[in-house]
Amino acid sequence: MGDQATPPAPELAEMAISDGPSLKHPFSDRAPVRSIVCRPDGGAGLAGQRVRAGGWVKTGREQGKGSFAFLEVNDGSCPANLQVIVDAGVADLSTLVQTGTCVLVEGLLKVPPEGTKQKIELRVDKVLHVGPTDPASYPIPKTKLSLEFLRDHIHLRARTNTISAVARIRNALAFATHSFFQEHGFLYVHTPIITTSDCEGAGEMFQATTLISEAEKLEKELILNPPPTEADLEAAKLAVGEKGNIVSQLKAAKATKEEISASVADLKIAKENLSRVEERAKLKPGIPKKDGKIDYGQDFFSRQAFLTVSGQLQVETYACAVSSVYTFGPTFRAEHSHTSRHLAEFWMVEPEIAFADLQDDMNCAEAYVKYMCQWLLNKCFDDMELMAKLYDKGCIDRLRMVSSTPFERISYTEAVQLLEEAVRGGKEFEKNVEWGIDLASEHERYLTEDIFKKPVIVYNYPKGIKAFYMRLNDDSKTVAAMDILVPKVGELIGGSQREERYEVIQQRIAEMGLPIEPYEWYLDLRRYGTVKHCGFGLGFERMILFATGIDNIRDVIPFPRYPGRADL
Repeated sequence: MGDQATPPAPELAEMAISDGPSLKHPFSDRAPVRSIVCRPDGGAGLAGQRVRAGGWVKTGREQGKGSFAFLEVNDGSCPANLQVIVDAGVADLSTLVQTGTCVLVEGLLKVPPEGTKQKIELRVDKVLHVGPTDPASYPIPKTKLSLEFLRDHIHLRARTNTISAVARIRNALAFATHSFFQEHGFLYVHTPIITTSDCEGAGEMFQATTLISEAEKLEKELILNPPPTEADLEAAKLAVGEKGNIVSQLKAAKATKEEISASVADLKIAKENLSRVEERAKLKPGIPKKDGKIDYGQDFFSRQAFLTVSGQLQVETYACAVSSVYTFGPTFRAEHSHTSRHLAEFWMVEPEIAFADLQDDMNCAEAYVKYMCQWLLNKCFDDMELMAKLYDKGCIDRLRMVSSTPFERISYTEAVQLLEEAVRGGKEFEKNVEWGIDLASEHERYLTEDIFKKPVIVYNYPKGIKAFYMRLNDDSKTVAAMDILVPKVGELIGGSQREERYEVIQQRIAEMGLPIEPYEWYLDLRRYGTVKHCGFGLGFERMILFATGIDNIRDVIPFPRYPGRADL
């Protein structure tokens, strides 16, 4: 057995007996369109190979008086389509040519006649599957559609060129995120979606409760089975008294043991019935209250709970134990905003680094943004070309600039001075510029797009506009916070060195008017083995807006949630 050769893996064996590289998808009986048309030669080198391909018809037309049809088929693996030619003798062409039809076909790859755009086409001799579409009702025709229109057809919009390209770009940026942090020794930590802490102290949180559904269930139950009346309660009490008297009388009369036991059993049943009646008499329709306030002690978690606005506080517990960590997941904000920059559900990337200060934080954030930009240039260039063609002709140049240019670093005070100089020079902002304001998007974009024309890191912000956990600087006016500002979106990253001094953070919580009790566990990280540490948060959808040049954040997340809309 020891010198018996190990058999080759099935995919290697297939490649060994094939004249060329295997095109078949490892887990699907087809060749992805990308494996055919995205080769350096456009697929021409595959001429003569027999393949099976599937996808959805982008456009189709019958030619030669209905003797054959051209189909442009796309399976979402890349922005390019595969041109498919089907003869009328092979299948009913009228069904195949409708936009949105799903097809699985088999045939030979051939080089098309000279002068055509395509480098390869598939001449079909077998149609294995047709998922027909009624063109009269199909809501995604081949005409140009607005992104606003597509939001009303969220379940079908991924079939369009734009949304499928955004999906691939989003996927690439998620892969790049994990690759960057894994390459640099970070541990991926899953933080909870349900939390009892408000990281931002903003109060704009979705509540997670079962009180409402339980109250509705109780109301229905009380209608079907009404609560006991006062008379029912008195009758149950009277029954207990009567049964008790009988037991006393039997004992006094020295009745048999069997008679007394049977009477005691009757008394027990009467008492159990009284207990049930008393409990049901306490039931009241509506949400339970105590001292005039909602009684969260009766809620699922026995306290108020919310959907998280950030995993930062929780992931710090791991940073203070295993040093370098990150979390990447959905976060929620119950903000009634209808702007093109806000969602109720969005994704955040939040690393946390122990034994690191604000300089380390800025260095890590800059390296991460550059890494993602270069990743898109290397892995998603065809999709980025589509974005440049349809939405922002400068998006590829912007990625190149960011990936190769050192970020400018200025203090908040310097940033305000630059903005004030611009105002004196005639620049007008909607929001007045003065030291102490939270910089608006117009200020951030002016700094990065007009003054420096590259990404800018602004650091050392006034403590009054930042969260309680940011480290107080020696001037007692500013905190060791930093924001990365980029062209197109303004703030992309917000981060800080965390306050590791127990007395200082305790005072900051009090200053912000926050209750201490929910943060006792957070203070324990400072009580026991405190360590200098820092971290930041990147709004994942904002990174996609920055990369693609698309204007509305609702178009860069698969299923957008915003006031009034939570489709699917």
